[in-house]
Amino acid sequence: MIKNVVYVLLAFNLTLFGNAQSKVASKQNANNPKLVVGIVVDQMRYDYLTRFYNKYGEGGFKRMMNEGFNCKNNHYNYVPTYTGPGHASVYTGTTPKYHGIIGNDWYDKEIKKSVYCAGDDSVQAVGAVTEDGQMSPHRMKATTFSDENRLFTQMRGKTIGISIKDRGAILPAGHTANAAYWFYGKDKGDFITSTFYMTDLPNWVNEFNNSKVAESYLKPWNTLYDISTYIESGSDLNDFEGTFKGKETATFPYDLAALKDENGGFDIIKSTAYGNSIVADFGIAALSGEQLGQDADTDVLAVSFSSTDYVGHKFGVNSKEIEDTYIRLDKDLERLFNALDTKVGKGAYTVFLTADHAAVDVPSYLKSVKIPAGYVDTNAFKDKLGAFMLAKFGATDLIENISNNQIFLNRVQINKLDLDLDDVQEAIVNEIISYEYIDKAYTATAINSTSFTTGIEALLQKGHNQKRSGDVLFVYDAAYISYSKTGSTHGSGFDYDTHVPLLFFGKGIKHGATFQKTEITDVAPTMSALLGISFPNGAIGQPLEFVYR
Repeated sequence: MIKNVVYVLLAFNLTLFGNAQSKVASKQNANNPKLVVGIVVDQMRYDYLTRFYNKYGEGGFKRMMNEGFNCKNNHYNYVPTYTGPGHASVYTGTTPKYHGIIGNDWYDKEIKKSVYCAGDDSVQAVGAVTEDGQMSPHRMKATTFSDENRLFTQMRGKTIGISIKDRGAILPAGHTANAAYWFYGKDKGDFITSTFYMTDLPNWVNEFNNSKVAESYLKPWNTLYDISTYIESGSDLNDFEGTFKGKETATFPYDLAALKDENGGFDIIKSTAYGNSIVADFGIAALSGEQLGQDADTDVLAVSFSSTDYVGHKFGVNSKEIEDTYIRLDKDLERLFNALDTKVGKGAYTVFLTADHAAVDVPSYLKSVKIPAGYVDTNAFKDKLGAFMLAKFGATDLIENISNNQIFLNRVQINKLDLDLDDVQEAIVNEIISYEYIDKAYTATAINSTSFTTGIEALLQKGHNQKRSGDVLFVYDAAYISYSKTGSTHGSGFDYDTHVPLLFFGKGIKHGATFQKTEITDVAPTMSALLGISFPNGAIGQPLEFVYR
């Protein structure tokens, strides 16, 4: 009898204690946003905010600037500025030196072949029978702030990643995400995932795919406003833009239904403004489908708008197509923010917006206006370097791979020939620095043994992962690229690639702006500090205290 009374009292006390804990947790959580929405716009230069400002409405980019905080001098602090490393760095608060995503693809020195940043042969696609679904974040060595939020909330806080690109959905969502979804075009036009996250798509995703939203975007793409008002970009017909197969000129309009068969079926949507629209559609559906921001634990929605990158690569940063894409993206952001107001509550969520890199003006265009620029013939570079290696060392197999502006050496052969690795690295540096269009060259030994604090050397150092990166690093002259003569690209440490937007708005964020330099690695610590959670385990950035209310 006494024993039963003790059990009842103990259970009663535990219940009281549990309720007290729950109330404390609820009080603490009440100060946090119900939902954090991280937006990465692929290949967005900072000046797209200012250049197209007069074309934007009040509910998208301008809402973030007018209600939130604008960091106007925000930069990437490493090289290379590519999509995979960019998304990883935004959410981990660190650089490729630590998170290990040194490119979109890179040469793996252990298995002697190129690997993809999100590729994972151990998982299978869910939603389609395709290798495009064999993806996971397993190559990313650091946690994201979304991972830390999951750990902090005992996995109650959800994380969902969404993008056209798999890497744009997977890397931000982190290792512990509930789901990451990306667009599979070709013959389907569906959002898919992998068995890393689940074995079957949720009902809401199936319903979205079955609604044939993608088909609705196989329609003419014309400018939203009269094309004569697009004075912020170059002429519609010029020599600096690529176009779709089956279309003679890179000029509006584009009949996507008529062009799709020659351009990958539904994949054509990716390279138009409509690719961002379908991501916004899916993101809005996810708010209800995943019940995001509906309880006391903060959720994270990571959205990457990738079509801006596809359009920039094809048409260039000065094209009418890129201007229309940003005008339409502004409308899509407004739709997303309005949905957040309705479904989560105005003032109950926090948003940040940045980019994974920016882009260079088309070099052929720059040359036409007398700005130094040009193109690098990588095959000629490899041939010339190969001839040097033969003459200097009597061998043609000392270089295993050249990619991402890095040279990977065959260390087995170097040992067999009883050569000193440092001497070989130095010899290559001394050789290629004399080549046309090579501005800088460094050995991995120098990068790993010297502490650089400024200049391109510091950016190279932060992008160099000792285990994964190459033996020699080199930098082209400004506005010299290895690319086609049409369209834009990125990857360098020059301002045109590093200077990207950084906007915050919503709960906990004050209105303001600064020209103080901020770095992309500050984003994750800023969000972690806002939520009161641990910083990602490799974070090197600092919380931007001046953005907090």
